[in-house]
Amino acid sequence: MSRKQHATLTGQDDTTAKAYVKSGQPYVWVTAAAVAASIIITVGLLVLIAARGMVHFWPQQIVQATYAEPGTEPQVLLAEIRSRESVTSARLAEAGLPVDPAQDLYDRVLLKIGNRDLNGVDFRYVVEDWLSVGEYPPEVVVLEREEWGNFQGFIERVTLDGQVITGIGAWAAFRDANHRASELREQIEKIEKGDIGRVNYALDRARLEERKLELDGRTPETDPDAFARFERVRAEMNAEYQTLAARRLALYADLRRDSVVMRSIDGREVTFDMGQIIRGYQPNQMNVLVKTGNWFVNVWRFMTEDPREANTEGGIFPSIFGTIMMVLLMSIFVTPFGILAALYLREYAKQGAVTRAIRVAVNNLAGVPSIVYGMFGLGFFVYTVGGGIDQLFYPEAAPAPVFGTPGLLWASLTLAILTLPVVIVATEEGLARIPRHLREASLSLGATKAETLWRVVLPMASPAMMTGLILAIARAAGEVAPLMLVGVVKLAPNLPFDLNFPFLHLDRKFMHLGFHIYDVGFQSPNVEAARPLVYATSFLLVVVIMVLNLTAVAIRNRLREKYKALDN
Repeated sequence: MSRKQHATLTGQDDTTAKAYVKSGQPYVWVTAAAVAASIIITVGLLVLIAARGMVHFWPQQIVQATYAEPGTEPQVLLAEIRSRESVTSARLAEAGLPVDPAQDLYDRVLLKIGNRDLNGVDFRYVVEDWLSVGEYPPEVVVLEREEWGNFQGFIERVTLDGQVITGIGAWAAFRDANHRASELREQIEKIEKGDIGRVNYALDRARLEERKLELDGRTPETDPDAFARFERVRAEMNAEYQTLAARRLALYADLRRDSVVMRSIDGREVTFDMGQIIRGYQPNQMNVLVKTGNWFVNVWRFMTEDPREANTEGGIFPSIFGTIMMVLLMSIFVTPFGILAALYLREYAKQGAVTRAIRVAVNNLAGVPSIVYGMFGLGFFVYTVGGGIDQLFYPEAAPAPVFGTPGLLWASLTLAILTLPVVIVATEEGLARIPRHLREASLSLGATKAETLWRVVLPMASPAMMTGLILAIARAAGEVAPLMLVGVVKLAPNLPFDLNFPFLHLDRKFMHLGFHIYDVGFQSPNVEAARPLVYATSFLLVVVIMVLNLTAVAIRNRLREKYKALDN
């Protein structure tokens, strides 16, 4: 059907440009294009972050190359090729390199040469024109160490319980020793973080309880039974600590029993005891299937292990745990406050100038810079409320603060205040959408106003409340600035949750994915090593937010289905 025929049948003239614009279709297309562009940009950003971050866990080939800078002796390198880029000859000349000024651009290669303890650096830029890539030695070994990053070289010999093994059997002996060391390391970690942590916690609680009795004016002479109990606890805990310390020392000695001698590409030999090595692998002997399995193992370890070496090595489990814990607590705090505030404004408050002013104030709060909330949290929650709690309930801990210092509780409350306007506005919108005749029908059947709100209005508005909570979660999980003032630290010695009563320690400082990204990206001394971790952590932060939001969306959808009949 032609446009003219269509215009005849419908009585609308859409054959001219003016009529086409008046029909509104251009605005529909512009809106659709904007949505499509937003989706493409978002997906593209996620793909870029994932590609830059997740490739870090793929075992790369190690190449043996010769680097011959004009006027210097050639150097043999054993390195992993990380990236390439083009730089101007002027820039290289400023760095002191003898480049040809007639050549405008040079390709520069970033190599990971490892062995920071031998070379001083573990990354190096070289000019590709002067680099001769040679073979990929199958026997090259990469050692992931507790300190100094990776070591790249060749196994010379392995000492296994006093027996020296060289040649072909050295790699198998190393793997056996490394497997044994991993088991011993797990036992040591269990003793240090579990058993010794429990003993220290019990000793600290006994010290505080004894101090509390002293502040109450009681002495060993006036209350000998109570003080004798503390002495018994101390004696038992000290005896248990001595046993655990002896066991730990024995395990450390056992861990250092075996050793491996490695040879770097320049011929230097280095001896490592197995306690220094986390794991080793031969990347040049791995096929795609083995590398894929290794990639999944590395990602899992990144998500479940503690960080090492100023957060530039190891995993981010404490940050993931802290982020999720803080968001859950924030949701628990902000939801009832936001709903009650919205309920009062919509259902009980007299609609007038004061109520309108309150609504304007609530909307304006959403635009306040987040660092202002951090300052408010530090001044009000930490110093005022926390300091008051310490004076009233924890005088025995003085001068050390308990709640009068930044911690998980104050961080969660600060973010709850920050996201409160979002929940209030979303809940008010949901309450406004409830048809008036439903309220009148409920009241006409004899229900009170409170019963009508509880049984009819609030259930029907619950999807809107969940929408507000979803927006609050998305904002809170990505905030960093206020958290730097009220609870987040670079490295927390303990998680906020453990098996010591009261299990959830709201006064403890915690780690956060957003702050981890800031710290690794801008505070790390090893920029090249930190860069892929920034991408990987950013991607995981997005994944965590998506999982939390999808959970909230699933709950909201269930509520919508549940109260669909009432809505109709």
